[in-house]
Amino acid sequence: MLYRFKSQATADVVMLEANARQLLEIIGKSSAPKGIITVDQMSAAVSALEAAIKDDAVQNRHNHDAFAVENHASEAELQHVGLHQRAAPLIDMLKRSQAESKDIVWGV
Repeated sequence: MLYRFKSQATADVVMLEANARQLLEIIGKSSAPKGIITVDQMSAAVSALEAAIKDDAVQNRHNHDAFAVENHASEAELQHVGLHQRAAPLIDMLKRSQAESKDIVWGV
């Protein structure tokens, strides 16, 4: 299933269900089939995502170093798609929507 985030300030952002659910959980939203992020909630949402990205980067760096030391890292593990890559389109949408005072809605 796909989640589609929409704002009048940007193009749509489409995500796989698992990724959308993770990001919605981080910003404190229910992963219901439909929802809204109001302009008033956007600053906190951006802060929560950026904090989660920092935590993820520290964790992944530690895991990557451990794999490298043990020489067990596969090519797939070395090309891991991090939270920062998955969250970047939504963060951009949040910032641009906030600047234009436009809510974001999502649906499946």
